[in-house]
Amino acid sequence: MLTVKNIHQYYGGSHILRDVSFTATLGKVTVLLGRNGVGKTTLLKSLMGLVPIKSGSIEFDGQPIQKQTPYERARAGMGFVPQGREIFARLTVEENLRMGLAYKSGSTPIPAELFELFPILKQFMNRRGGDLSGGQQQQLAIARALAPKPKLLILDEPTEGIQPSIIKDIGRVIRMLADRGDMAIVLCEQYYDFAQELADDYLVMERGEVIARGLGKDMEANGVRQLVAI
Repeated sequence: MLTVKNIHQYYGGSHILRDVSFTATLGKVTVLLGRNGVGKTTLLKSLMGLVPIKSGSIEFDGQPIQKQTPYERARAGMGFVPQGREIFARLTVEENLRMGLAYKSGSTPIPAELFELFPILKQFMNRRGGDLSGGQQQQLAIARALAPKPKLLILDEPTEGIQPSIIKDIGRVIRMLADRGDMAIVLCEQYYDFAQELADDYLVMERGEVIARGLGKDMEANGVRQLVAI
C-alpha cells in the first residue's frame, strides 16, 4: 500500500532523513521506533506532504505521491493522527468528526462504526473538543482520521499523555483495524510494550536513518528494547 524509497529531507543545513526506505502492507501494523529527535515525526510529516522531501520517492497504492499536496494525499486515502492530537478545541465532537469528512459531500453521514470503536464519542457529540480529557481527545483524533475510511492510517505517538485504560482501548482498535485486512497502519510510538504488542513489522531509527528492521515477533530477540532505551 505504501512504498518509501531512499528519501532524504533537510531542515536548513541539517540532514534530517537519510536514505529512508520501507513498506507498509494492507492488514499489517508497521511500527516506527526510536529515541526523541531521530526524525520519526519528520518522516511521518513527509509521508503526508506536510514537509517536502529533497530526494527519493513515496508511492501510495501504486502511484507516486511525493509531489502531491497533503489534501491530495488525504483524498487518495491517507489518514493522519498527528502528535499532540490537534483536534479543534472550540468545535464540538460532531464538528470535529465532520472535519474529517471535509472533502466529501455535505450530506455524507458520520460512519456509525466510529461510535462502535469509541462509544464515548456518541455520548459527547455536542461537547466541545477542548472540554474532553486527553484520552478522549486522542480517541476523537483517531476517529476524525478514520471518518473518510482511509486505506492507510498514520499515527504519531497515540499513547502520549494518555491514561492506561484508554491506551488499551486504542491498542484494541488499531489491532482490529489491521486485522480487517483493508487498511495499512504506520504507528510511531515511544511506549515500547505497546509497540511490541501491535507490531507486525518494525523499524528503528537513529540520527535520521533506519538502523534495524524486522518482524514484530522478533523484537525482543533482536534487542530492540535496548536500541530505543533512553
